[in-house]
Amino acid sequence: MQHGHERLVRATPDDATAVRDLVRSSYARWIPVIGREPKPMGADYEHAVAHHLVDLLYAGGELAGLIEMIAEPGCLLIENVAVSPAFQGRGYGRLLLTHAEALAGSLGFRKLRLYTNKMFAENVQLYLKLGYTIDKEEPFKGGIAVHMSKPIPRFA
Repeated sequence: MQHGHERLVRATPDDATAVRDLVRSSYARWIPVIGREPKPMGADYEHAVAHHLVDLLYAGGELAGLIEMIAEPGCLLIENVAVSPAFQGRGYGRLLLTHAEALAGSLGFRKLRLYTNKMFAENVQLYLKLGYTIDKEEPFKGGIAVHMSKPIPRFA
């Protein structure tokens, strides 16, 4: 995996359409798995780019992925990680998650939180590999939502 031509940029309201398009294309493969559109496919991205921390990952000038984060009391919630189908398999999801950890630490948060669909087994495995633990599972829209978290080492 070679990195070097990537840059991360905070999304602005002008990016809402590009954000929506990327999320919809990256989550489309899960529709047959769960029998419906995953929740992020229908989210309000005008609201998200205005009120959440949405960081865009550009690779060689193209929008390759994004991570949407929400500051909560005591933790940074990763609301959405999406990588464009054309850029999947290059380690960009991991790069975005590492970025979220650094950002959480710099903002003084002690922990990161995320949730995913239990049917997205490869995502759950990736999060476990990156040091997240499963806090709870709960029913969600006919499936199971897996809530996970990871402590952040305090940055000096």
